[in-house]
Amino acid sequence: MKEVFPSDVHVMTSGRLRIPVDSTILAAASPVLESIIDRPRKQQITIPILGVPCHAVSVFINFLYSSRCDEEQMDKYGIHLLALSHVYLVTQLKQRCTKGLAKRLTVENVVDVLQLARLFDAPDLNIKCMKMLCKNFKAVEETEGWKFLQDNDPWLQLEILHFMDEAASRKKRAKRHMREQNIYLQLSEAMECLEHICTEGCTSVGPYDMEPGVKKGPCNKFSTCQGLQLSIKHFAACKTRKANGGCSRCKRMWQLLRLHASICEHQTDNDKCKVPLCRQFKLKMQQERLGEDETRWKLLVRKVISAKAISSLSLPKRKREEEPRIVMNQNDMKGVGLYRTMKG
Repeated sequence: MKEVFPSDVHVMTSGRLRIPVDSTILAAASPVLESIIDRPRKQQITIPILGVPCHAVSVFINFLYSSRCDEEQMDKYGIHLLALSHVYLVTQLKQRCTKGLAKRLTVENVVDVLQLARLFDAPDLNIKCMKMLCKNFKAVEETEGWKFLQDNDPWLQLEILHFMDEAASRKKRAKRHMREQNIYLQLSEAMECLEHICTEGCTSVGPYDMEPGVKKGPCNKFSTCQGLQLSIKHFAACKTRKANGGCSRCKRMWQLLRLHASICEHQTDNDKCKVPLCRQFKLKMQQERLGEDETRWKLLVRKVISAKAISSLSLPKRKREEEPRIVMNQNDMKGVGLYRTMKG
């Protein structure tokens, strides 16, 4: 390395190479070197940096001067520079080495780099190694590094297996959470479509007070709205609703009406909700005692309300042929006579 600044300190490498350096530069870059330089001395001080290749020490000193380290140097001496940056507390170089080694991880070297990351307190690199081990465990098992680990460091092997088990559990929980959120989003969308059908009407079902002969085109959530309209038609015409244990499709429709009542924001007589049975469900919920089933129901309601708040789903419009419209009369909401077919 060329001497750019006046040198009052020498760095001694394992190969007996003496590198002249400026103590001011070293002290500013490393608190460890600063403490060594500040010791009382009678003659020019020599700082031994041993245990790594001479060229790695040269690259290290050059970084202290210039704060630069190119990719070729990182390829050759990345591990040695990580060790030196850790020992001499050169934070900037340590971060550079952590990122550089993370990009150079392979199935063959991941176990070795993991051990070094733990030894030199590099948590980001440690996590990168762990994730790569999880992703390529079968291939890593065949490497010499893993076999050495099995024979010499069973505790680290156990920690890796525990991390893999936790990662698998987290992945399962994340998938389950996504499935649940999808269900809540679907229910939230169904609530919007139910209110839309009962208030404005859609292609084949609409409110009882809708002007006769008015035809509605598909809405922007028609895939959900169409399924709900088919359920409403079935609910209106089903004759086995109460026989033989009841109809499962009707029970689901009943639950959707109850769920709507639980999240409906219409409160006053002047602001009446047009969804059938909404007021009756609200009165019943006020009279019921809070039991285990009711607690679960309230939890479901909160989840659907939360999904409604964050939902921004918008399904494309679809064209379909007009069908005879079914209209809903909130004043005739008893038994099968809840709906009637609109004439004309």
